[in-house]
Amino acid sequence: MEIFSQNKSTDRQPSVAGSFYPASKETLTKDISKLFADCKKLQETWKVRAILAPHAGYVFSGKIAAAAYSVTPRNADYKNIFIIGSSHVMAFEGASVYNTGDFITPLGKATVNKEIANKLKNDSKVFRFPVDAHIHEHSLEVQVPFIQYYYTKTPMIVPIIIGTNNTNTVKSISDALKPWFTSDNLFVISSDFSHYPSYNNAVENDNLTAAGIISGDPDTFLAALKKNSARDVPGLATSMCGWTSGLTLLDLAEGNEKLEFKKIDYCNSGDSPYGGKDKVVGYHAIALIEKNSNQKTGQKLSDEFTFTKEEKDQLFSIARNSIRTMLYENKRITIDEKKIPEALKKPLGAFVTLKIKGALRGCIGRFISSDPLYDVVKVSALSSAFEDPRFLPLTKAEYDEVEIEITVLGPMKKISNINEIILGKHGIYIKKDFRSGTMLPQVATENGWTVEQFLGYTSRDKAGIGWDGWKDAEIFIYEGMVLEENNK
Repeated sequence: MEIFSQNKSTDRQPSVAGSFYPASKETLTKDISKLFADCKKLQETWKVRAILAPHAGYVFSGKIAAAAYSVTPRNADYKNIFIIGSSHVMAFEGASVYNTGDFITPLGKATVNKEIANKLKNDSKVFRFPVDAHIHEHSLEVQVPFIQYYYTKTPMIVPIIIGTNNTNTVKSISDALKPWFTSDNLFVISSDFSHYPSYNNAVENDNLTAAGIISGDPDTFLAALKKNSARDVPGLATSMCGWTSGLTLLDLAEGNEKLEFKKIDYCNSGDSPYGGKDKVVGYHAIALIEKNSNQKTGQKLSDEFTFTKEEKDQLFSIARNSIRTMLYENKRITIDEKKIPEALKKPLGAFVTLKIKGALRGCIGRFISSDPLYDVVKVSALSSAFEDPRFLPLTKAEYDEVEIEITVLGPMKKISNINEIILGKHGIYIKKDFRSGTMLPQVATENGWTVEQFLGYTSRDKAGIGWDGWKDAEIFIYEGMVLEENNK
């Protein structure tokens, strides 16, 4: 069956580096980092079995592709990533799996699982087509740098190009892939959506196509494509260039009631500063997840307990009097525990932040404490005023100007997916070897950071492990209830 044999060992060299994405490793890394920093990130945590991501030039579709990958954990333990695309350069009645070498990009070598590739070719005649189909095909290549950059430990890849439009053959392809369609592997379907209608027509057309995919039913999806074609939309060349790849995934998932599709994000080339509005290409990010795998990060801390105005006043009185007594009397205050309400006796962590005219003047606290909250606030207030190594001890002149903020902390939770981080709700604690650092929940929103910027600044400025150090570090999240002295 393999008409054009290519048995010698050879790596697949980049074909569209310098056109679809930068050819320089440094520039490519920088660009992909920004795409992930700017892309849409969901609050849900899912067990992801497959994603559908676009394959156009990164300036057009890169943020949507990053959004698709972002629904999976960076430290995901996928054994393999099957990258499936539909051929743009040649037609053949089956699929071609690259088995003669690895994929090379400016970021280095992505290892191909040749054992799986060879098994597919040996066991199924629909995969016995030459690897020549991969040489100039861009749809798989543009996915590889995302995979190399994003995952802490890059899984092996299985690159597959589909050359047929025959739905029965597509079904045979999906049947051959079923042994590997498990939670151990991620399937990446590479496809753009509508080609060359006007902006508004593209939005409508792409939503109809996506609805066909979200249905999870191959026949509904094919009917959507047929309906789009019958609408005779001006300029529309195709509703989805990789429809056979999308159909392969639908065939794989068909009948599995434990799986469901989720739309992640959408744009088209008209949304890019480099694209016009008259002839556009559409881009969807879609995920196939295991049902009931959504894991909320829990109730808000404020839902679990609240403080009365009197209790808040007492906390700030403790904090301020601790600082004042040390300043003017050089001693620590004594607190009568009998006068402390039960809410302030709970063993909770807390940070005390000092500011002068909005500028940070000190911030120290504890994450976890077996001591009562009121005592943690007393000690942390003193440490913030006199022991923060970033500042000189607070002076009497500064005391009258200082503003006090108390952040009461809930328990820490180790995470495996940065999508669990909700800006403004969660603080983060990063630990790598003997180095660690944290930033409170309000810091990200005060500075207008993205999740990746929040992680980057904490990693570099607090933990001292570099901007990207968090990628192979332990990450913990915690909730904080911010109490402000001037808004008690």
